[in-house]
Amino acid sequence: MTTATLTHQPDEILLGFATALRAAGVPVTQDRTRAYLDAVALVGLGDRTATRAAGRATLCATPEDLERHDRVFDEWFNRDNTTPTVRPRHAQQQPSAALLPDEQSATGSGPDEDEDPVKAAASAIEVLRHRDVATMDPADRVRLASMFSTLRVVLPTRPTARRTPHRRGDVDASRTLRASLRRMGEPAEIHRRRRATRPRRVVLLVDVSGSMSGYADALLRLCHRVVTAGPGVEVFSLGTRLTHLTRALRRRDPDRAIAAAGDVVPDWSGGTRLGETLKAFVDRHGRRGMARGAVVVVFSDGWERGDTALLAEQVDRLHRLAHKVVWVNPHRGKDGYAPVQQGIVAVLPHVDAFLAGHSLATFADLLEEVRRA
Repeated sequence: MTTATLTHQPDEILLGFATALRAAGVPVTQDRTRAYLDAVALVGLGDRTATRAAGRATLCATPEDLERHDRVFDEWFNRDNTTPTVRPRHAQQQPSAALLPDEQSATGSGPDEDEDPVKAAASAIEVLRHRDVATMDPADRVRLASMFSTLRVVLPTRPTARRTPHRRGDVDASRTLRASLRRMGEPAEIHRRRRATRPRRVVLLVDVSGSMSGYADALLRLCHRVVTAGPGVEVFSLGTRLTHLTRALRRRDPDRAIAAAGDVVPDWSGGTRLGETLKAFVDRHGRRGMARGAVVVVFSDGWERGDTALLAEQVDRLHRLAHKVVWVNPHRGKDGYAPVQQGIVAVLPHVDAFLAGHSLATFADLLEEVRRA
């Protein structure tokens, strides 16, 4: 087939096509998009017929989806009479990560001909994991959104009063004695038991004020990842008012969940009254059991327009109720940062951990902190 010089990176073309297909009414989920990238990496982006077949197999679920797919495919890949260039034969054995541009191309210089493309793609992914979310361009944000599924989420547990049989633990004298009696007093196997565990509640409070607007989308995607990992997770937004987001974020598709949360929150990029909204959370939900024994994570840069004494008082109340309070500040991991904001100074004596939260790598560190709780 006829080829032309690409004006966009291959992953931008494929992700853009998936977005256009979603806009046409096909329910393209993140998992389907990743499967599509994997399939195209195997068959080769330069093979138009194989690329079309890969999309029909991975992105469509009904006959109506197939019709929309073919229509959008013809329009998307024929714009300006431009078609994808042929991929090298050896690239067919590469994973989907090879569709990402390498680190050198991001800086404007060409890659070394002898450089391993798999290593280059892995290097680009690692660089993206550590980049500040607020400084990313739209293309990098799309790539980052597909990487949230790689975060490992293990929800914390807590011991209960009930003890259950286990191969290790204290000797269960009653069960051991009953087993011996069934054998007419002959020695029997020694039974043991240990305390059972149950999931510990996790509460995520996200500041959606104007000063946090650059991180809001990434933080909500992180919350969606935690909410869908298991039961016992609650999410609220903090701004000029308190908004419950758990129901909106329980949708399986991340993009639809973020859109649903955006429809619920009435105070995006507005002011912030952390003290008042935290008081509303503690009064309405925390004291009634939601925060008792829970791991509470607050995502905020600490810019408080209200009374910082009220903020300190409410975080102290929250700390007495919760098992652990973690404060995540996007600026915490940046060079030269010092916790001098009045809001941060007020809350630091009442939190158990003060972490960074500006990149995918810091999100992974936060999830590990939550798991250890």
